[in-house]
Amino acid sequence: MNRRRFLARAAAGATLPLASGTLSAADAPATSPEASGITAETIAAAEKLAAVDFSPEQRALLAKDLVSRAAGYREVRRNPLPNSVAPALSLHLPAAPRPGSTGAAIPAAWSPPETTRPASAEDLAFLPVTALASLLRARKVTSRELTELFLERLRRLNPVLEAVVTLTEERALRQADAADAELRAGKWRGPLHGVPWGAKDLLAVRGYPTTWGARPFREQTFDTDAEVVRRLDAAGAVLVAKLSLGALAYGADWFGGRTKCPWNIELPSSGSSAGSCAAVSAGLVPFAIGSETLGSIVSPSTRNAVTGLRPTYGRVSRAGAMALAWSMDKIGPIARTVEDCALVFAAIHGADPADPTATEAPFAWRPAPSLHGTRVGFVEAQFAAESEWRDAQRATLETLRGLGTELVPVEIPKVPGRVVSTILSAEAAAAFSDLTLTGEIDDLLAPRPSNWAKSMRESRFIPAVEYIQANRVRTGLIRETEDLFARQRLDAWVTPAFGDHLSLTNMTGHPAVCVPAGFAPVKDQPADSPRRNATAVTFHSALFADDRALTVAHAFQQATRWHDRRPPSA
Repeated sequence: MNRRRFLARAAAGATLPLASGTLSAADAPATSPEASGITAETIAAAEKLAAVDFSPEQRALLAKDLVSRAAGYREVRRNPLPNSVAPALSLHLPAAPRPGSTGAAIPAAWSPPETTRPASAEDLAFLPVTALASLLRARKVTSRELTELFLERLRRLNPVLEAVVTLTEERALRQADAADAELRAGKWRGPLHGVPWGAKDLLAVRGYPTTWGARPFREQTFDTDAEVVRRLDAAGAVLVAKLSLGALAYGADWFGGRTKCPWNIELPSSGSSAGSCAAVSAGLVPFAIGSETLGSIVSPSTRNAVTGLRPTYGRVSRAGAMALAWSMDKIGPIARTVEDCALVFAAIHGADPADPTATEAPFAWRPAPSLHGTRVGFVEAQFAAESEWRDAQRATLETLRGLGTELVPVEIPKVPGRVVSTILSAEAAAAFSDLTLTGEIDDLLAPRPSNWAKSMRESRFIPAVEYIQANRVRTGLIRETEDLFARQRLDAWVTPAFGDHLSLTNMTGHPAVCVPAGFAPVKDQPADSPRRNATAVTFHSALFADDRALTVAHAFQQATRWHDRRPPSA
């Protein structure tokens, strides 16, 4: 592209192709520390510029990663960025407080379906929120009964699953008794009234530790509740436990152990919403709150065969939640069904003066009687790839066709270089700068090592210019992804649980609904073994069109019924 054409497009505010350009000889990536000149000695010299001081052993670990990061910078530089393209940042404070959600914004016409109380306590524990709401409103069960049931299950099964950081028993029983009193008096706050739930332990709860899954914070307390907790309190939900997350929202390893998958306890629950997903899967809570920065709802939802909603970025307040990456963190519900997730989301979404990114937008989801006329995009190569899940993925497409969906082949934007890593790593390193400088980053899982230690030190060398450039590339990705939905007139876009789309949509902030899509026997286990590996599919939609993804996911879930199965360890 010549200079005149570049400036003309810049003046028009155009988004340029993200994969254009060619590498110059100077930009050719080096493949080893020796070839690149990035060695322990050069790192030691660079430390003086960054005002940090690492040990010889730490420098040796950093060299290879810094070579990779430098190659990523070069790849990003291949993409012309007109001067008119601003970085995808929102750091302003609102001029005046915006109106917040009341915590009771459920569809006015919704009412719980009539449900018969099951004979066994275990059957009761595996009912979805919609059924529990019916039983509670009809006074066929009390909130106190449910709360005691789930507290008992949490105690009994946690030694195997290691999903509980702290039981909130005193608070829970007090809330349950208050809910029962209101229900007896004829006051019904909505479908969450009297329903127990669990919080990922990065949400502050007054009077209880909020550990972030990391040893240095295991005694940490706050004198306030996270906004999500306040909104669920307002909806009448009953908090029974704070559930595990991988240390500082990475993986399934926390200072108390490794959270297990109820379907196969030889596997970790995946992370970082490890405890939230394992607890829902095993019938320890009817729903939980998780969070996602780069797969932390989708990944454990897939592993544990539960349903997870990662809302549009900014739809749920993060006030009172641990920050990992301010421009990527999202909070969302995890439950048995899509409908449950929609009802929880209805209670927690909305603007909040304490979180400038939290946005007010309408949400009035209804299950659609039919998907006829619905257009759903898919990437053909993702569903044709050879894998153990190929049959399940093909069955997903056939199910959608059978529901009347028009499937539309699409191509998705490519995320260049290490754009995602640059943004996430830089923000995470800033969020936990003190831990790195004091050396406490090495104590997250002590005496076990943590993946964060090397990553946080490496991130001290990310240039500010490269962070800004990555966010400018991100601006183009947001526009291109929105254009994909508009140009193809898509209601949703379906993908396997994992792939390039996970990085893309976490960068762009697009919503995702992850639902179970099949099971397979565990390798080397008898064919009739109840242990299983699970897979899932994810439905995405345009920004703030969370209801569309939920509608398609709900129809798929009702047709397949994978969510009805129970794990053997429950």
